[in-house]
Amino acid sequence: MRFLLGVLLVFMVSCKPAFTAQEIIDKSLEYAKLNELNEATVSFNFRKNKYSATRNNGVFELIRTIQNDSTMIKDVLFNDGFKRFINDSLVSLSEKDKNRFSNSVNSVHYFSVLPLGLNDQAVYKELLKPVTIKGKEYYKIKVTFSEVGGGDDFDDVFIYWFAKDNFQLDYLAYKYHTNGGGVRFRDVKEEKFVNGIRFVDYNNYKPLDTEIDFFTIDKLYEEGKLKKLSEVVLNNINVTKKGA
Repeated sequence: MRFLLGVLLVFMVSCKPAFTAQEIIDKSLEYAKLNELNEATVSFNFRKNKYSATRNNGVFELIRTIQNDSTMIKDVLFNDGFKRFINDSLVSLSEKDKNRFSNSVNSVHYFSVLPLGLNDQAVYKELLKPVTIKGKEYYKIKVTFSEVGGGDDFDDVFIYWFAKDNFQLDYLAYKYHTNGGGVRFRDVKEEKFVNGIRFVDYNNYKPLDTEIDFFTIDKLYEEGKLKKLSEVVLNNINVTKKGA
């Protein structure tokens, strides 16, 4: 009887995951040194626009600057709301436009520093079965959002793949519902280290078949059943740490 109990105990311990989803994300943040951005300002160019984000332990200001000939549009998203300035003059906006512009600004900043945003209070994390992609082992984590504090797109679903050897984020996918909905998958195009902090450029794909099981998209990627749509490239990245 004692022998059977011992075998059962060993079996239960061996079946327990080595790390929780939270621990994996924390280790990934540590690897990439992204936690240093919690007290810093980061700026970069994405496509034709300029972006900057200042974070101070939960207080944030996310900015997008659009230059059109003689017109400069400055969008500012902060803890208490959103403002748009045109040539330094504050513009009155409808709630619909505020939501539209703030979601657009937030989306670029969110993807620019992943997985930093995965420790927000509105984020739910679930550790899925590990997988192997291109011969390398990965932790696979599903992320969803609370309706309270999760933004307009709280019903979107994300999957993140973290390398088992160093916890770096190499792949991500998301299922969204705005503008008719869809699925996207990203792999790393290039790593960039600025002040020791890891930033990533991505290749952006969509499935050839729209009727897929979202949770098997990593297999479709390996099988070449995704179509490349674009590249997500951050240029002129600069980081200024608090007190520097």
